Amino acid sequence: MSTTELTHGWAGARSGPVTVVLHGGGPGCHAASDFAALMALRPERRWLWVDLPGYGGSPARDGEPASQPAVAAHALDELLTRLGCGPVDVLAQSLGGTVALRLAAERPERLGRLVVIGSQPTPAPAGRSGVRRDPGLGGRARAQYYGGTGPSPDKMRALLTELEWYNADLVPEATVAARYLASTTPTVPAAATAPALASDPGTDPGAVAAPTLVVWGSHDPFGGPDYANALADALPRGDLAVIGRTAHHPQAERPATVAALAEAFFTDWS
Repeated sequence: MSTTELTHGWAGARSGPVTVVLHGGGPGCHAASDFAALMALRPERRWLWVDLPGYGGSPARDGEPASQPAVAAHALDELLTRLGCGPVDVLAQSLGGTVALRLAAERPERLGRLVVIGSQPTPAPAGRSGVRRDPGLGGRARAQYYGGTGPSPDKMRALLTELEWYNADLVPEATVAARYLASTTPTVPAAATAPALASDPGTDPGAVAAPTLVVWGSHDPFGGPDYANALADALPRGDLAVIGRTAHHPQAERPATVAALAEAFFTDWS
């Protein structure tokens, strides 16, 4: 197994408890960009942002499929060991949240509290069927973005406005540019061509002992608030917050709201 270190960096305070930030699995997703606005709102917190294998500056691991939560969870575990981080809180979106839940189930001593945004770690939480979700949407979006004439800023803007933001008029040009650039770096081909996983069959939410806040955009096209409610119920210490007028990336579209929810959960929520 390759031990290539994940690209990572620090933001906010120079000392204090560490909060790990993990991004989602869409084209061009990477932690420093996807959570930039939110981290800037809480400069007193010590942030450790991490790019998962095959995203941002982190290469995919040799001989291992990109975007696999088990692979990414193991890589994150290795990174935290090398950095000497004790139990850390985690703020994560979509794929990143699934990775965090996997690590929390396998290595509970690693993690403190989790805030997971738009994550779908299992097809039917607690066996609850009939919840609204579109497990093929990520794969279709990736194929459309990388297919045909290949990536472009216009295709990136379409992806953001159709899937990730509720209010298309608010998507900043800087976000489009950053995501497009990150979607075309030498590190991303493996993730670009790998199957998009909507869930992780190896993770049992019932095995996650960590207090976990599930955050959901009410207009998330990947799954409805009914899925989020089922997931929160399946987690032994799960809570739920649904944000109106928001799609799949509330941490970017509504950073102040998500920052306030996360801070309250990390510090005050009992």
